[in-house]
Amino acid sequence: MTIHETARIEAYAAQEPGASLAPFDYEPDALGPNDVDIQITHCGICHSDLHLIDNDWQTSTYPLIPGHEIVGTVAQKGALVSHLEIGARVGVGWQCGSCFSCEWCDRGDENLCAQTVATCVGRPGGFADRIRVDGRFAFEVPEDLASEVAAPLFCGGITVYSPLSQHARPQSRVGVIGIGGLGHLAIRLAKAMGCEVTAFSSTAAKEEEARAQGAHHFVSSTDDRALKGQSESQDLIISTVNTPMDWRRYVNALRPDGVLSFVGALSEPLTIPTGLLLARRRSLSGSPIGGRVAMRQMLDFAARHGIGAEVEVLPMSAVNQALDRLRRNDVRYRFVLARG
Repeated sequence: MTIHETARIEAYAAQEPGASLAPFDYEPDALGPNDVDIQITHCGICHSDLHLIDNDWQTSTYPLIPGHEIVGTVAQKGALVSHLEIGARVGVGWQCGSCFSCEWCDRGDENLCAQTVATCVGRPGGFADRIRVDGRFAFEVPEDLASEVAAPLFCGGITVYSPLSQHARPQSRVGVIGIGGLGHLAIRLAKAMGCEVTAFSSTAAKEEEARAQGAHHFVSSTDDRALKGQSESQDLIISTVNTPMDWRRYVNALRPDGVLSFVGALSEPLTIPTGLLLARRRSLSGSPIGGRVAMRQMLDFAARHGIGAEVEVLPMSAVNQALDRLRRNDVRYRFVLARG
């Protein structure tokens, strides 16, 4: 499809914090030499989109167009874009820019760049018919991945893949706290890596679901005796939740050199006795998405092992219905909006 350079982009935007999204159109910036214009077919909905709509992080500007789990086809490209062809199926995640000159960018950790550019913070996101971004942050989607299950990989998938790629090995014992949009992908990826996977959830009814996703074991996070029984059982625990927990129990569940990695933003500060860390050389870490190399590795790994997100697909016009249901946690496990 040929797009005229001055064609306006049709989108859905919140006009103020907490507002429902309404149709909105805007004129994109001129196509730069490194830019691509992507005709969007699918866009996942992440809890971060709700935080942005509500301005929970005090970073939002309005009108605000959310959406950062984008899949579509390249409709136009700038003169310096050589790695993508017109018509290529690509995806864009949370990040769509960096400085490309700092030490973090040089080593492939663009997600740690101080000048990172977020796809829908201070710029329009993917709840739209098109998006114009730096083509260096547009990644080809492997043929074996359907667009609707691939879209959440560009945020949710890379978010849990990064700590797994850093801290896990095929022989590792990996715990996953929270069996939701992030957690189910963490279980699937860890299982495919050859790890022994334990799911931790406050909802006992999720045991069957967790095992269906690939978990070998299930532990109720509200059962103090069961948590005590996990002492020194895990090499890596990935926390995907944003609610308070007895984090001492999870630190105690780490084996020597074990890592408790947070990918969910907690609502209150941590209190961890340092003695629990010192005694077994344990550590705490946080992990924000991943760089471009990690993104490509994750996509290739997911395609090779047939890993996508479990999604419910709704039309883009049903965006407010999807957001309302997400606020009620009425989704299993990820909403994806589809156009046409």
